[in-house]
Amino acid sequence: MKFSSIVGQYHLKKHLTHSASSGRIPHAQLFVGPEGCGTLAMAIAYAQYLICGNKGLENEGGVAACNLKFDQLQHPDLHFVYPVASTDDVKKNPTSDNFLTTWYDFIKNHPYGSINDWYETLGIPKKQGIISVQEASTMMKKLSLKSFEGGYKVMIVWMAEKMNTESANRLLKFLEEPSDKTVFILIAEDESALLPTILSRCQVLHFNALSEQEVVQALIDQENCDEVDAYSIAKQAQGNYSKALKLRYNVTEEYPFDEWFVSWVRSAFKANKNARVVSDLVKWSEEIAAIGREKQKLFLNHCMELFRQALLLNYHTSELVYMKPNVENFKLENFAPFVNENNIMEIFEELESAIYHIERNGNAKVIFTDLSIKLTRLIHRK
Repeated sequence: MKFSSIVGQYHLKKHLTHSASSGRIPHAQLFVGPEGCGTLAMAIAYAQYLICGNKGLENEGGVAACNLKFDQLQHPDLHFVYPVASTDDVKKNPTSDNFLTTWYDFIKNHPYGSINDWYETLGIPKKQGIISVQEASTMMKKLSLKSFEGGYKVMIVWMAEKMNTESANRLLKFLEEPSDKTVFILIAEDESALLPTILSRCQVLHFNALSEQEVVQALIDQENCDEVDAYSIAKQAQGNYSKALKLRYNVTEEYPFDEWFVSWVRSAFKANKNARVVSDLVKWSEEIAAIGREKQKLFLNHCMELFRQALLLNYHTSELVYMKPNVENFKLENFAPFVNENNIMEIFEELESAIYHIERNGNAKVIFTDLSIKLTRLIHRK
């Protein structure tokens, strides 16, 4: 994978290539960035640069056979670890090796893909994957062997925040006593979810969300997108190239997030004056509780963005508004007056709190019911 084909992040490309060419290669690095910013693509390109002895942003000039293996992601000194869960085919103690073929196809088709995209590919949309202690044991076996080609071995740990405590502690031993020419690249979206002891042993590189212009240019150059459409898509994508690609190719969400949002706020609005409507909110909470935790988090983030859009409309900055729910008899402009400076911060805090508790396996029905009851109070605050 060429560095030049990765969207944006130019200063990080220069940093990685320059430090490698200068022989300053940390044994453990942590790439932290939001969904769709290119952390995984960058990690693979960097691994190819190290293992194949390449040069420059074109990531070429090294061992030709090595580069050919990387084209198929089949180099024996490149290893991957990623969150998995039991499936119909793998019922007990799943590890990354059980899903290698699926993983390679996922990277080729979705190099900017999200954790939810990965779960959908695995066929576990209602489960949360983990990186288990069995995975850490497999890592130890792989890295105890000499490299096949006598150079670097690279272990890429994608979504490292999904490590449980046991696997994180086992990984810590590797990071404290690294073997020669072994490089760990941990990738995370939530730096705070990692053990402080792991953070202290990694060189941390922070990736920014892509700029609107970077997304526009990539859509035009790489996806043959019309310039007008590219600007419209980039505005909606908000720096997430994975989302931009879905919008470009009309890949819609399986679940009706807009309809759920409208049903939710309508019931919350009515419930303030009619206690019987609370039962509608409970039924709504039961429906959302059944869709799986990753989808629940996506929905809550979608709600946050819709509240933000409503706030912009309320304060007469409609030129910044790019989302309008396509739901019958609902206009965001009519809802906007109920989102203001006196309630927006608390609404966001409650949504973020709900995401936090869902990530930690709280009871989804209780979380959404509690959130709904709080919204009935907040939405009427003037």
